Amino acid sequence: MSAANGAAPTPGWYGAEPSDTQPDDPYSGYRELRETQPVNITPEGQWRLSRYEDVRRLLRGHWAGMRQTNGLLPGQVEDEPGRGLFMLLQDPPTHTRLRKLVSKAFTPRAIESWHPRIEAITNELLDKVAARGEMDLVRDLARPVPATLICEMLGIPPSDQEEFTNWTADATHGLLTLRGIGDEALQERVEAAASNLIGYFNALIEERRKNLGDDLLSALISAEEEGDKLSPLELLSNSVGLLIAGFETTIGLIGNGLTTLIQHPAELARLREHPEWIDSAVEECLRYSGPILVSVRVLHEAQRFGGYEIPKDSEVLAMLAAANRDPEVFEDPERFDVSRYAAGRGAVPDHLSFGGGAHLCLGAHLARLESQIAIGALVRRFDELELLNERTEWGRSIFRVPGRIPIRFVDARA
Repeated sequence: MSAANGAAPTPGWYGAEPSDTQPDDPYSGYRELRETQPVNITPEGQWRLSRYEDVRRLLRGHWAGMRQTNGLLPGQVEDEPGRGLFMLLQDPPTHTRLRKLVSKAFTPRAIESWHPRIEAITNELLDKVAARGEMDLVRDLARPVPATLICEMLGIPPSDQEEFTNWTADATHGLLTLRGIGDEALQERVEAAASNLIGYFNALIEERRKNLGDDLLSALISAEEEGDKLSPLELLSNSVGLLIAGFETTIGLIGNGLTTLIQHPAELARLREHPEWIDSAVEECLRYSGPILVSVRVLHEAQRFGGYEIPKDSEVLAMLAAANRDPEVFEDPERFDVSRYAAGRGAVPDHLSFGGGAHLCLGAHLARLESQIAIGALVRRFDELELLNERTEWGRSIFRVPGRIPIRFVDARA
């Protein structure tokens, strides 16, 4: 842990202490951390990186992954057969093999084919609430758009959507329990949700094997590359994992994005004047108020950051939200600007909200498309948007995902 001069970081939180609840403004704490100790050790012994270049280097480094050099996830005492098989929790070559088998369903071309259906789902949802003049952005839009789509992509009947929503929210916490984090009650809730999802998917997979369709689950069953296939356990783990990985985070992206727009009426007005900026606006929502604040990597080789050597097998937290507002990289980073990524604005550094390297988010194209359509449609159709709660009600999630966002509006078509 020593630097060249023999010094080591002084452990501390430096304004960015973890909490059981989502703070209204975590970004001021991240700014303090980035400015005072960008290469940091917490009082609990975890390393944290908060400068853009350091975080990007960590995410893209071939010498960093999800597991320790002994093959175990941090917090695991021994290998547990059947656990942690989802590709997100794997390192190459296993990760490379699994991702290659699954990625065909998530290419830009494959995702673009869902464009008309996402538009139809969004318009149906807005039609349902238009006459009321009030809605909950989460319940009435941000949750049902990705929920309906992933259910349709996997071939799951709409009648099971609500149960899937609840199971997925609880099962997502399994990403914590795999690392030895959480109390007994959380572990029990995760296990119950996982059991329900596994039971459901087992039955669904058995049904699909007998009658393959054109859905994602059928594609995973028949996925083959150079004679390779998913084993039954890999198929199950990655079916559940894909559901978990892209569901809550998209709710957060749409919900946080719309909240941010409403809180910045001048930028909302600019987007209405320039609807062609919707792609840029979603990228700015990802940079400014994305649903994933922190990502984790484990070093497979010792690395130096900011003059400090971080040992092999160290768990390092990439502070995405801090890096996305680094003034050394982004012009006026604390300003929300819907045109920041618009065509003609010149080169703008990529945000890091989808991670990077081998683990760059597989569902990035899908999340972007769902958010562009959902946010764009609401902004075009509903005017005089007003948040009814002064503070955001956060959901029970390991990500930054709102639980409720009640708003008032005027239907422009009325």
